[in-house]
Amino acid sequence: MLKQETHKKTKILAVGDIHGDTNLVKKLVKKAKKENVDLIILAGDITLAEMSTKNIVGPFVKAGKEVLLIPGNHESVATADFLAELYSPSAKNIHGYSIQKGDLGIFGAGGGDIGMHLIKDSEIYNLLKRGHERIKNSKKKIMVTHLQPKNAMIEKIGGFEGSIGVRRAIEKFQPDIAICAHLHNTGGIEEKVGKTTLISVARNAAIFEI
Repeated sequence: MLKQETHKKTKILAVGDIHGDTNLVKKLVKKAKKENVDLIILAGDITLAEMSTKNIVGPFVKAGKEVLLIPGNHESVATADFLAELYSPSAKNIHGYSIQKGDLGIFGAGGGDIGMHLIKDSEIYNLLKRGHERIKNSKKKIMVTHLQPKNAMIEKIGGFEGSIGVRRAIEKFQPDIAICAHLHNTGGIEEKVGKTTLISVARNAAIFEI
C-alpha cells in the first residue's frame, strides 16, 4: 500500500505595530525560538515614523528565521525595501508581491489611512490583486495588510473605519487567513469574514500553522 503524501505545514509568528520597540522584538525572538516557527510576518508599522530601523528585523534573521514584511503608515515603501534588502535573502518586502512556500502562497500590501504612507482603496486592492495573481493556484493562501477591512468586528472595536479595498480583496481572493494590524486595541482578535479567518496582530503576536 502506497503511503499517502501529507502536507507539510508552515508555522508562522505574525505581529504588527512594533514601532521600533527593541524590547518587544527580543521577547518575540525568544517566543519564535521556543515555538520553533518557520516564518515571521511583520504587518506594518515596523518603525516609529521611520526613526527606529535598527535591531527590528535583524534579530529575527540572526535567530535563523525568514521574515516577510510590509510597510504600515509609519514607514514608506522605500524604508520597507531598505529593511528587506539589508537582510536579503532572509527578508522580503511583499508589498504588492508574493512568495510561494510549497503549496502555501503569501501575498500582501501595506500602507495606512493616516500618517506617512497613505494608500487609496483602489491602490491597495490593485496591489493585492497583483500579488495574488502569482500565487492564485496555491492550495493555501495568506493575505497580509496593515489596514483592517471595512465592516469587520475589529473596525467597531478599534473605532476607526476599515478599508473597502482590503474587504474587496478578501471577498474576491478568499484567502484562508487574512492578517492585519494598525488598531492597537484589537490585537489578538480573530473573526470570520466569509470563509476567511481574519487575525488582528497589532502588537499581540499570533502563532499558527497552515
